[in-house]
Amino acid sequence: MEFDVAILGGGSAGYAAASTAQSYGAKVAIVDPGPLGGLCILRGCMPTKTILRSSDILSLMRRAKEFGLIPVEPVANLAAINDRKNRLIAEFTDYRVKQLKDSRFTLIQEKAEFISSNNIRVGPKILKANKFIIATGSVVANYSIPGLEETGFVTSDDILTMREAPESIIVLGAGAVAVELAQFFLRIGTSVTLIQRSGHILSQGDEDLARPVENRFRKEGMNLFTGTKIVKAVRENNRSTVYFEYEGKENRAQAETILQALGRRPNIDGLNLQAAGVKTDKGLVTVDSEMRTSQKNIFAVGDVNGIHEVVHIAIQQGEIAGFNACHPEKSKQVDNRLKASVVFTDPAIASVGLSEKECQTANRDYLVASHPFSDHGKSMCLGETHGHVKILCDPITGEIIGGHIVGPEAGELIHEIITLMHFRGTVNDLMAIPHYHPTLAEILTYPAEELAEKIK
Repeated sequence: MEFDVAILGGGSAGYAAASTAQSYGAKVAIVDPGPLGGLCILRGCMPTKTILRSSDILSLMRRAKEFGLIPVEPVANLAAINDRKNRLIAEFTDYRVKQLKDSRFTLIQEKAEFISSNNIRVGPKILKANKFIIATGSVVANYSIPGLEETGFVTSDDILTMREAPESIIVLGAGAVAVELAQFFLRIGTSVTLIQRSGHILSQGDEDLARPVENRFRKEGMNLFTGTKIVKAVRENNRSTVYFEYEGKENRAQAETILQALGRRPNIDGLNLQAAGVKTDKGLVTVDSEMRTSQKNIFAVGDVNGIHEVVHIAIQQGEIAGFNACHPEKSKQVDNRLKASVVFTDPAIASVGLSEKECQTANRDYLVASHPFSDHGKSMCLGETHGHVKILCDPITGEIIGGHIVGPEAGELIHEIITLMHFRGTVNDLMAIPHYHPTLAEILTYPAEELAEKIK
């Protein structure tokens, strides 16, 4: 079997790479052992956001009295929640499988193993290609916490198959997956204890974005510990127990089960990257801005390179790699200026561009201004007053270099800032754009006005 380009993995990044390469006339193979669909559809973005919708509605129902409605006491049915999720995911999966099985590609449902930089073993056969694009995604990472394996735990993958909610759960970790699932369980009636090693949740971002979410978690009844050191996990009295240090003292948390949500790692086991001359660093496949690995005819996109583990970036990387695999004489590069992320907690957190933490690390001059949702008319009407918006701009030109929102509809509102930054808009541009009243989007003009006054 000989191809121009072979894609390892048929998820979002892999399909984007395959479709792009084929559009430029390449003979393309997609190698994926299955189940087909990719992480986003099967176990990531779509299933988790589907179940979060149920817990968000349940939370609003519990607030009925606040809005002048007769109070109700809703009860969650995790089996029914996951049944709804399964129906939707089946539709998404069927569509992706249909794309992968399109006659434009050759789909090979086997595991791949490199035997050289131009050859892989797929089942009993050898596949040869001029270019390879690794897009095998990620898997749940294991962490060496004493006693955790023996005590037992569930992962984010397991949550999506549960039929009954645990009475109590300890969540280890506070990245996006951990905090979303922690609030989900809290809202469907599970007692939740979240233990985080860093000083605040979502530690890669700015602290001021995390604090409103932490406040909401505690207000809703979560036991939240940050700045901890996990000592060990044991099984005591038929309960899962985690010992940890907090504020200089040893603490203990007990629950029915533990959710290990400390992170994921690239899914590269068994690929035999050494045989292809592909280098890794701390388990991540190293790439340059063209998505090339240390072996120039091999690219790596999506979660396997760990640059920014979100779907739209993975798709962008796949498209760049697909183009570069077919155009060695005029390569394209990935532009991370508009890197964006959304955490679907309540309040949600959305960011684009540079954070204050990143500016300070890079010694990048900036101006910053923020405005709270608690002082915004539409937010008050909605009863959604947790959080704020924050804009960073260049101190000379006023060009917006970063936007951050923690609050209602943050994932939707951030796209106004993304659009402005795409066109290299300034805070004056943001002020000049008409904003309908009353809307949530109006709030973005307030920090823009404050910044515009500073750069006059």
